[in-house]
Amino acid sequence: MESLTLDIELLQLPETAPMSMKSNQDFVKKLFDQWLALPETNRLVASLVNDVKSGVALNVVAGGSSATNSGSNSPLASMFPARNGPPLSPRNSTGSPRITRQRTGLSNLSSPLKVVSDHVKELIPQFYFEDGRPPENDQKEQCIAKINTLFHGHENGLQLQEFKLVTSEICKVPSFFATSIFKKVDTNNTGFVKREAFIDYWVKGNMLTKEIATQIFTILKQPDKKYLVQDDFKPVLQELLATHPGLEFLQGTPEFQDRYAETVIYRIYYYINRSGNGHLTLRELKRGNLVDAMQHADEEEDINKVLRYFSYEHFYVIYCKFWELDTDHDFLIDKENLIRYSNHALTYRIVDRIFSQVPRKFTSKTEGKMCYEDFVYFILAEEDKSSEPSLEYWFKCIDLDANGVLTRNELQFFYEEQLHRMECMAQEAVLFEDILCQLFDMVKPEDEGYICLNDLKGSKLSGNVFNILFNLNKFMAFETRDPFLIRQERANPTWTEWDRFAHREYIRLSMEEDVEDASNGSAEAWDDSLEVSF
Repeated sequence: MESLTLDIELLQLPETAPMSMKSNQDFVKKLFDQWLALPETNRLVASLVNDVKSGVALNVVAGGSSATNSGSNSPLASMFPARNGPPLSPRNSTGSPRITRQRTGLSNLSSPLKVVSDHVKELIPQFYFEDGRPPENDQKEQCIAKINTLFHGHENGLQLQEFKLVTSEICKVPSFFATSIFKKVDTNNTGFVKREAFIDYWVKGNMLTKEIATQIFTILKQPDKKYLVQDDFKPVLQELLATHPGLEFLQGTPEFQDRYAETVIYRIYYYINRSGNGHLTLRELKRGNLVDAMQHADEEEDINKVLRYFSYEHFYVIYCKFWELDTDHDFLIDKENLIRYSNHALTYRIVDRIFSQVPRKFTSKTEGKMCYEDFVYFILAEEDKSSEPSLEYWFKCIDLDANGVLTRNELQFFYEEQLHRMECMAQEAVLFEDILCQLFDMVKPEDEGYICLNDLKGSKLSGNVFNILFNLNKFMAFETRDPFLIRQERANPTWTEWDRFAHREYIRLSMEEDVEDASNGSAEAWDDSLEVSF
């Protein structure tokens, strides 16, 4: 029995990671009890106790020689022939096939009793700053030097007109943010911004190191909010209207200034606030193109060249379209008004879905009426079906059971009215079976049984799918491949469908206004001639 050695395999230990053993104390205790029950363990413990009592030092240092007064035939040597000291656990027995595999993350212990050294604590540099990353010393010093130069000679601080240079030179945000930044710093409404107060806000507040989208978001939002609401944009738009040379002609018509600002805000939220909850987050702002559009508007004197959001011509088209439908001019339109849109282009069924507020809940407070904001969302969706907000808008309309897919029955329900209208107009009717094949060929859905939203977003012809279903005028134009539209697309390949529509409509409206002015002028001339003759 003295010559027997411990065979670890007899314990039938499962493969267990060290961290797993720490978290499984019951298993470890059973393992230890099993090891203590072995006869070899009893002899080992007795031998170690006797050695301690006799004052013999145990040598368990890695790479060391065998213990003093301990011969090669001691219980230690017989049980662990390849080790100089007792192991912490029988798992470390030499020769076990379980130990021959290298385990990542474990120290290479030359002695079973050697305690694993403490983990080295690595200093990980801070990578998240709730209030923004503090500026580097060099960056901070350079900024303060510029601030000192701009505030030199103004011990009482800068007034708003003088502060605008700070906005462009230090903050490097669009110039029409000057008033908003001024009010953020001048919290006591003194009419002056002092050097120390601006340094506290811009440098010590870590605004200096934030990217421009975060800077704009922070300037616009209310201190206790983590999102932007529509009213937050009004101060910068008021300053844009007051200072931009391309909008100077509106200064004599405050009503149109207000309508322009409202339209810009509605367009911003239509494209960027994809959640549709009216709370525009920093993430949404960064993902959109609003910051680029603001910078473009600040640099471009012709506001109509800023096609994204700020074009006056685009506003003019939207407002005039609404005014044409709002016959009683109460700034509300109903179903009968909307059915006249674009020379009765839409079907009754799609108009019913719009007024059932399926694609978007109306902000109008009057039952059964659509207000100006609701109309802006509608016309942007109708005239640019290539955009994702538009695809989502119309998908909800066609998805009658709101199950996330468009089935054959749903497509047929909306096309039936189109077919009836073509027959009434003596147009060559296209059977639904042929249309269905055409729709699926255009979209190429992953599943041949239905069309989902992602299928539409992945197809360049998705807008035509909706036109076929409920807009007869655009359906006919698509079928005949209108050469005028094709030529316009080639002339401005970077324009969106909305840009091309707004351009055409603005020209039409301008021509109608010129004709009306000419007729009024001729009438006045005729009246004058009559007065002279008498």
